[in-house]
Amino acid sequence: MERISLTTQRLLLRPHDLSDEDAVFAACQDPEIQRWTDLPTPYERRHAAFYLRELVQRGWHDETMYHFAVEEREGGVLVASANVHRHADTWGIGYWTVAEHRGRGFATEAVLALADWSFKERGVQRLEWRGEAGNLASWAVAEKAGFVREGTLRAAQTNGNTLRGTWIGALLPADLGLPFTLPYCPAASDLPG
Repeated sequence: MERISLTTQRLLLRPHDLSDEDAVFAACQDPEIQRWTDLPTPYERRHAAFYLRELVQRGWHDETMYHFAVEEREGGVLVASANVHRHADTWGIGYWTVAEHRGRGFATEAVLALADWSFKERGVQRLEWRGEAGNLASWAVAEKAGFVREGTLRAAQTNGNTLRGTWIGALLPADLGLPFTLPYCPAASDLPG
């Protein structure tokens, strides 16, 4: 797939490239990013290089993960990183925000841009957010973007060699006022009892 960039009112989302190594390495020293993501700890320069040279390139080539550097349009400063990724028939979204740029709505703006692109251009019909149970900051971003929390998956991920619960939420095209490409027949009710 041809690599594309997206713009919002304040942001440029462009494919990560090798020039991002210093910024990614610096951002990923943040204990909060290391606490709530599956990054290697300690996060070394070689990890940033591998991410940019291997994972980003492979994801775009295989059309399984689209990694974006999120920059302020004015000044070009990296404020976040966001991706849309596919596992089997499920599409998910992931992101982190550079510590000094948190609380300004950048992640929510980036997530909405990626969701819009995913639904309109990639034909995604459901976009999932997953985060370790307790990651209130990440959930706040997803909720502001319109994700609906659907529950907790027990022992669904590992962090520090410990099984952890995972919160899951989803965003549908209709949540953003967009049509489904297939008819949607919602369940009349949940499981009994």
